[in-house]
Amino acid sequence: MTLQSPINDELAAWDRDCLLHPTTHTAQHARGDVPGRIITGGEGCTIIDRDGNRFLDGFAALYCVNAGYGRSEIADAMNEQAQKLAFFHAFAGHGNEPAIKLARMIMDRAPDHMARVYFGLSGSDANETNVKLIWQYNNLLGRPEKRKIISRWRAYHGSGLVSGSLTGLAAYHARFNLPLDGFLHTHTPHYLRRPDTDMTEADFTNFLITELEAMIEAEGPDTIAAFIGEPIMGTGGILPPPAGYWERVQQVLARHDIALIADEVVTGFGRLGSMFGSDHYGMKPDFMTIAKGLTSAYAPLSGSIISQRIFDVLADGTDQFGALAHGWTYSAHPVSSAAGVATLALVDSMGLVENAAHTGPKLLAALRDAAGDHPNVGEIRGEGLLAAVEFMENPAERQFYDKPMAVSSAISAAMLRHGVIARPMPEGNIIGFAPPLCITEDEINQLAHALHLAIAEVLPR
Repeated sequence: MTLQSPINDELAAWDRDCLLHPTTHTAQHARGDVPGRIITGGEGCTIIDRDGNRFLDGFAALYCVNAGYGRSEIADAMNEQAQKLAFFHAFAGHGNEPAIKLARMIMDRAPDHMARVYFGLSGSDANETNVKLIWQYNNLLGRPEKRKIISRWRAYHGSGLVSGSLTGLAAYHARFNLPLDGFLHTHTPHYLRRPDTDMTEADFTNFLITELEAMIEAEGPDTIAAFIGEPIMGTGGILPPPAGYWERVQQVLARHDIALIADEVVTGFGRLGSMFGSDHYGMKPDFMTIAKGLTSAYAPLSGSIISQRIFDVLADGTDQFGALAHGWTYSAHPVSSAAGVATLALVDSMGLVENAAHTGPKLLAALRDAAGDHPNVGEIRGEGLLAAVEFMENPAERQFYDKPMAVSSAISAAMLRHGVIARPMPEGNIIGFAPPLCITEDEINQLAHALHLAIAEVLPR
């Protein structure tokens, strides 16, 4: 595929001169040293830029356009709601029809022990909400010292102050004075990076649980409020947990009365071939963080799903102390909520959860066929429509490349030249895949073929 070069006109100049982009090399972009790409449309699993280039989106933008691009059902629902009521706040018990309906749809799909959903706009603010509420929960129970939060290295939970502190990636901490005090990180549950080559997977799980127990004992169980984890790590490298991991973690948390926050921003609403990652791995969380697939990113919306045991204490607290003093202006936004209602209806009518369960193994098999025999491929892993290929200097010796993302960024760029978007993941040389849940087998084969061609260009044998 021959890519058309980006047009360098007034709009491109405004982009360089006026817009500060997230997770972008700011100086290079401002100078025009790297080409920007202005996206103008999309359909299904394909996006289109204003230069006429078409790309198979192998990452659903940022794991989020689950229903695919160009779904008129969602756009029409948003327009209809905006015509009727574009906005009114949800403070002091005010409601709107789409937010109420969406809350019911979410609770119908959530595990039975969950009680309420609180709406925000992003996964980051939802995790901020989760932490505030678990702090209030413990304050109401008369144990204000129980406030530390344990996360894992390489986890991603957002980029705010609290959510960035939960995140376990160095780039999100460096030069931001993060993490804040009271936010702890334990080991990454990635068997490939086990500390001892001779460890079995069961040995590695034992190691992780022993280290978690040791951290809790060292800090004092009465000071630990919650443990947060993605059911399967996303941005940290797409890392499925080792066998037995979540069962063992929950046993530790239960012994010490530590709440579990399941960050389902990536895994919620079908990504793993289950409605939620918590269902997939037998987790019983106290909080569930949702966003991304909730609206297929057609409008910003997030949620904190709260368990009955947490809700009961919070409700009693308002009888004692008055209204819950937490709110975002745009909580339960009616237009975003209308997008959510339409999206969840499409999840059902299009069979997206079932398609992820069906095509997920085919994606993993296609990646293994395309790259599994290459001498620099250390691991091909995944679950459902979430997969990764990790490249190493010498897989047999478990020798990783010295420079993270050097190889993976080159392979990702080569895949783009072959018409497929994939994502180089931080803190390794990892190519990640998380396509829209509507992807077909033919599109999976196209994605895998582009990977094969890109590896041959970047790492010729």
